[in-house]
Amino acid sequence: MRSGNADAKGKDKKSLSYLWMVIGFSIFFGIFVSKATQFPFYTNSKIQILGLAILFLSIVLRMIVVYNLGKYFTVDVTIKKDHQLKTDGFYKYVRHPSYLFSLLTFVGLAIVLNNYISAVILLVPVFLMFFYRINIEEKVLTEQFGKDYTDYMKKTKRLIPFIY
Repeated sequence: MRSGNADAKGKDKKSLSYLWMVIGFSIFFGIFVSKATQFPFYTNSKIQILGLAILFLSIVLRMIVVYNLGKYFTVDVTIKKDHQLKTDGFYKYVRHPSYLFSLLTFVGLAIVLNNYISAVILLVPVFLMFFYRINIEEKVLTEQFGKDYTDYMKKTKRLIPFIY
């Protein structure tokens, strides 16, 4: 993953640091709780295989999104020189497909761990942190692209195709 420019630190509002802390906390404690307690939400082991499939497919799809963004992908909330608004591919359906697939990775992990408490620990903080970061990103994109971005927002959903 690449970093953006020095200006990114102010626009990012430390959300990348917060995101990594939340992800680390959620994964560590989610796994710990799943091993220390028994609060399963399914009994059929085939569901665990489904969780693994969701987890791995989400990772692959996120990698495709990052690859398709090419030089415009950064881990910081920043706009690069000659930045172009991407509205094709996955971006035709959602404005943040990279976040969508990252979140689905956590859904897959929650299914694999098969523990209600672990699922809450994994999903709630991570979802909230991604929503915080999406709001920051959308503000920066609106500032940069103006009407083009607000028009794009009217045509696409934020995170879940056709729904949200």
